[in-house]
Amino acid sequence: MMLLTIDIGNTNIEFGIFEGETLAGVFRLGTKRDITSDEVGLFTAQYFEIKGWALSAVDDVVIGSVVPQVNYSVSSAVLKYFGREPYIVGENLFCPIKNLYESPDEVGADRLIDAYAAYHKYGGPLVIVDFGTATTCEAVSAAGEYLGGTIFPGIKISLEALFEKAAKLPRIELTDPGVAIGRSTVQSMQAGAVLGYAGAIENTVNHIKAELPGSAKTVATGGLSRLFAKAAPIFDVVDTRLTLDGLKLIYEHRDIPV
Repeated sequence: MMLLTIDIGNTNIEFGIFEGETLAGVFRLGTKRDITSDEVGLFTAQYFEIKGWALSAVDDVVIGSVVPQVNYSVSSAVLKYFGREPYIVGENLFCPIKNLYESPDEVGADRLIDAYAAYHKYGGPLVIVDFGTATTCEAVSAAGEYLGGTIFPGIKISLEALFEKAAKLPRIELTDPGVAIGRSTVQSMQAGAVLGYAGAIENTVNHIKAELPGSAKTVATGGLSRLFAKAAPIFDVVDTRLTLDGLKLIYEHRDIPV
């Protein structure tokens, strides 16, 4: 069976193709609020052609999204190019996790997907840190319940704000300079970004763990997870495919009641 999973984030749309249990391909497209169904469809079709796969080989499609404005274009592309009506988490596909947020509808689909995937892969209790456009820290109980967490600006947003608001500071590449004492403006900014952000993450995770009974595992995911897992050695697991695995698991468990 071939399953196409699509994670629509604020910065990128990530596509994952599963052949049975194997994640056979991953590719990304930049997220644009005005993206058309043909842009999505042709881009995806080109990747399938390169891999030597027929579009008709896809049995089902699952979408998780935090950008509602893009959902229609992506869904239309799936219907037009793959001939499939997609499952969309939160619309026609329910994430079977007990959500203990005070207002459950406020929780983004990505947070629930990550929580569900991490619990099924690693057990609980858990703290999951997703380094995306926003950085989120999620708490999951030993029983697999979604408890809540924290949200704060992603590091790239913070650096972009610094570049825009400080006239003499340049736009920099986000990389670990390997030192705390920067010897140039760029190196100083890189050291401040990586070490400062890593410290904020470590402090946040430790506070969450202190509120969780038992010994919680920590999982890092998202595009910058490897960088910050190295800078803040508090993570038991770095799992960059967590959201795609979550979409697959939710699809497979779609008939399981909470």
